[in-house]
Amino acid sequence: MSEQDELLHEFLVETKENLDHLDEELLALETSPTDSGLINSIFRRLHTIKGVCGFLDFHKLEAVSHAGETLLDQIRNGKIPIDDTIVSLLLRLCDAIRTIVKTIEDSSQEGSGDYTTLAAELLAAANSTEHGVAEKNTGDRSSSNLNSCTHNHTEPQTNVAKELTLDDEFEAFLDMQIAEPAPAPSAPSKAVVAETSLRVDVGLLDHLMNLAGELVLARNQILQSTKSQGDANFRAVAQRLNLVTSELQEGVMKTRMQPIHTVWNKFPRIVRDLSISCKKRVRLEMHGKDTELDKTLIEAVKDPLTHIIRNSIDHGIELPDARQAAGKDPEGCITMGAYQEGGYVIIEIVDNGAGLNTEKIRSRAIERGIISRERAQMASDPEIHKLIFAPGFSTADTVTNLSGRGVGMDVVKSSVERIGGYVDISSWPGEGSTIRLKIPLTLAIIPALLLSCADQRFAIPQTAITELVQFSASERAGALSWIGKYPFFKLREDLLPLIFLRKHLEVASEVDAQVYAQVIVVLDVDGCRFGLVVDDVHDTEEIVVKPLGRLIGKLPIYAGATILGDGQIALILDPVILAHEARVEQREAAANQRAISRQVDSANTNEQLLIVQLTPEMRAALPLKRVQRLEEFAVEQIERVGESSVIQYRGSILQLVDVVSAIALRATPSNSGSVVVIGHGQSAIGLRVQAIVDVASEVSALRPSNGRRGIHSFGVIQGRVVALLDIDFLLGIGGVPGVTDQESREVSA
Repeated sequence: MSEQDELLHEFLVETKENLDHLDEELLALETSPTDSGLINSIFRRLHTIKGVCGFLDFHKLEAVSHAGETLLDQIRNGKIPIDDTIVSLLLRLCDAIRTIVKTIEDSSQEGSGDYTTLAAELLAAANSTEHGVAEKNTGDRSSSNLNSCTHNHTEPQTNVAKELTLDDEFEAFLDMQIAEPAPAPSAPSKAVVAETSLRVDVGLLDHLMNLAGELVLARNQILQSTKSQGDANFRAVAQRLNLVTSELQEGVMKTRMQPIHTVWNKFPRIVRDLSISCKKRVRLEMHGKDTELDKTLIEAVKDPLTHIIRNSIDHGIELPDARQAAGKDPEGCITMGAYQEGGYVIIEIVDNGAGLNTEKIRSRAIERGIISRERAQMASDPEIHKLIFAPGFSTADTVTNLSGRGVGMDVVKSSVERIGGYVDISSWPGEGSTIRLKIPLTLAIIPALLLSCADQRFAIPQTAITELVQFSASERAGALSWIGKYPFFKLREDLLPLIFLRKHLEVASEVDAQVYAQVIVVLDVDGCRFGLVVDDVHDTEEIVVKPLGRLIGKLPIYAGATILGDGQIALILDPVILAHEARVEQREAAANQRAISRQVDSANTNEQLLIVQLTPEMRAALPLKRVQRLEEFAVEQIERVGESSVIQYRGSILQLVDVVSAIALRATPSNSGSVVVIGHGQSAIGLRVQAIVDVASEVSALRPSNGRRGIHSFGVIQGRVVALLDIDFLLGIGGVPGVTDQESREVSA
């Protein structure tokens, strides 16, 4: 690299750092407009950018920077007061400089951008005070240099500047600094910082990390061989190598760690700009800014965090009038926090906005085919909230520059999971939402549990493991249960969904996999708790994560590979992908599981049930607490509207659902006028039945319905088999909530 290239590289690095600090300091200046220390710091940073770019012949950048410096000089001399307009103008200057710097970085040229208007606005603001001196000549010179980066300077003052050496420019800068007020005693001087720090290329750190990883592998192999060696001296040397390697590994990893505020520093600017754009008042509070994370991971979470902040402002925080009407502070608040927990860094983004609209999410997810209507109606609020992370999901009614295209939160989830992290959301109506990111501290060297399955070795990150459970044949018989086609293990008081690794790898069927199964590895991934059934487990070991080759790199279940101490290669299982599989099975089994649980609970608590006759041969029951009224209607009162049956009821129109047709019994629909009204208000429907029989509370011999439509389960009441109706299903096909007439007809057909 030539001397000029090195100078250019240093200029780009330093200018980017200065721009980041300028954003932060300008926002601070907006709230503390009389802080002379801030004003002087901003002026010095801009002066540094202008001085060096002049030496490098970046005249467009020099001219626009000079215009900003002129304005800052007037501010520094107390001739122009700080207000929102001035800060916005200076922030636009930072954006312009950032754009030019990016163009220089990509092409070594300043590009064709025209910044004459911005420069004119800066100079006009500088000359706007009656006490200021109009700098006509300076303004003309600055503006003339902005259209072409190859424009020749003709003024004597500019020629002198071009003849200065870099040392002269630097000396002039030092002279200027000496004349300014000294920094506060608590702040370290620039010279001290320079003596205790240096810039190191990330590529070099990556190389050092790779070498440390190879050393860890060699250490593991030596430790493995000591188990079969009787030489005490050799074992002592191996332990010494183990200690030194661990310390070296920790030291190299620390060189890659950066405080998370290196990412967070840009968010105050984003919040300010978006708040103005959305006509909202939002403040940002940050805690735990010194929490450290691997540089690679810091870069990886930058975009997801930006998406979350944008969504919080666009969808979460209400307009000031709406907040005030709800008895809230007109100014909304977004709080960002970070802290370390085990091998992870937890990042929480909390807003005190309106919270998620559960019903809107539910209906939009059904509309877009993300979830079936039946599953959506049975899902809990937290389950519905997680649908915002589904690909293509959006609740925005129109597409704007902030939202509506359905790519925001999906990007958040996929980006976080790509680095081995997890994301979750909690929300409360009228109170706000919390999004929680769980990010691993590093991806290079991780503690893992080694296990075997089908004569193969695998590793799984230890941070996802909660416990190990022996899975012997005798325990298996009493503890293993099935809900539909999905296996569950009764672990203490919980039903734990199981994944048999042999079956998942397609080396055995579900039944055959049980023959080999010995251990359940209980995993907890972002609140999804499940068991991975394997043949055997071995030991925990620090492993070095190696990327997979292109032939097997597209298999999602594997997060990478590692070389074990005995030289074998082990594939690393991805807990996130396994959790996804477990979640799918949980969702498929959830309907049956909840139905059985609800009916068992009803039987245990002696809940009162209304018994109705559906056909001469069949009775049904439904919870009495869900019943609003029992009515008798003459058949002549029932009217037809399209394909639907309705009746005029208490000043409104009540839709009727024939239970026999709804649950697809092979029987003639009832011609009687017995109607059970369920639901409330606009959500009420009438269930047509043959007759109302009795009220009972004792149910026995409960059995699942095996997914039969409209029926939770069967039980024995008063000596007869009775179908326990799925009220939520019947409400759904009755048009509550949001079911179309066409869908109603399809169900009834």
